[in-house]
Amino acid sequence: MILEAAFLQVTKGREDAFEASFRKASDIISSMNGYNSHELQRCLETEGKYLLLVRWQTLEDHTEGFRQSEKYLLWKEMLHHYYDPFPSVEHFEIVNE
Repeated sequence: MILEAAFLQVTKGREDAFEASFRKASDIISSMNGYNSHELQRCLETEGKYLLLVRWQTLEDHTEGFRQSEKYLLWKEMLHHYYDPFPSVEHFEIVNE
């Protein structure tokens, strides 16, 4: 199992619109092969900051299956205009359960 983690900084004043768009975009990511689950968390200390966690079966399910799909273009269209700066994404694997 792979955990994708991204800190998302949303432009000030657009948080409600982003959250509404994210709820709609969730259907896109959850329909992808290799997808397990995701959650979006709002930071309590920093306004407009979110943490997106997505669990994938394999790294390639995210980097190739999702990122190179037609559905990713729709995801980008729905969400990427909210971010400033654009987020970096990192992937993690369990070391010890």
